Amino acid sequence: MTLYYVGIDGGGTSCRARIRTENGEFIGEAKSGSANILLGVDVAMASIIDAITQAAKQGDLSESDFGSMHVGLALAGAEQKSAWQQFMALAHPFASMVLNTDAYGACVGAHNGDDGAIMIAGTGSCGIYLAGDTQHVVGGREFPISDQGGGAVMGLHLIQQVLLAQDDIIEKTPLSQHVMAHFNHDVDQIVAWSKSALPRDYGQFSPAIFQHAHQGDPLAIKMLQQTAADIEMFLVALNRKGATRICLMGSIAERIKAWLSPPVQTWIVDPQFDAIEGALMFAGKPEHNLY
Repeated sequence: MTLYYVGIDGGGTSCRARIRTENGEFIGEAKSGSANILLGVDVAMASIIDAITQAAKQGDLSESDFGSMHVGLALAGAEQKSAWQQFMALAHPFASMVLNTDAYGACVGAHNGDDGAIMIAGTGSCGIYLAGDTQHVVGGREFPISDQGGGAVMGLHLIQQVLLAQDDIIEKTPLSQHVMAHFNHDVDQIVAWSKSALPRDYGQFSPAIFQHAHQGDPLAIKMLQQTAADIEMFLVALNRKGATRICLMGSIAERIKAWLSPPVQTWIVDPQFDAIEGALMFAGKPEHNLY
């Protein structure tokens, strides 16, 4: 009987599946909906089965082959023990499932299973260092109490500065005017928006910050200096735990390297593989289960 290995990288937006034979031969790859287990374990499982079904079809496989598949899952939300337990208690058609976090999968893939660290900074942020069987995590406790260096915190700081500029406490700049234009130059609109704004709503301003910094806008430069300092704080913490090879991942982290201090830049390396490949590496290996 042919055995198959499946890697899953699942987050709040999408779930990606990649299938290989036990010899590493590529079978197929596909994408489906949300697989963050904090948004519902049944929803996540449905997305996973959907993505695997689509990927299997590319290699002329069907649901009858699911029993020969060992599935490695790198899923957002897996760090919460109760959600991990709920998900793993679900009935499934696969030979086995191993579940860890999306950050863990990204780190395993980035360093091809060797020791190393990653710093993720997209809308949120999280650092993880894998050394043998030990996993060190810094940050990642979500907006607004954590996630420094991520786009949401950057956007929150920007809104605060824009309001100070409107009160003539600091200087108005093209970036602050850009934000005010977004809210029809009405501070009351910002206040009303803030009552229900989600992390991604704050994060939407990060491209404008990078764009205006490139044009020399002093407020945008100040924002990126703060973001770089926040990310560097986590990088130093990872280094103190022993990490000397760190990959930057995510829309913010990948663009911030030039803003980091030269000594810290020497720790930065390019990732070797993605999180799906990382999940493939631990598929069928229960010792990689988070709990």
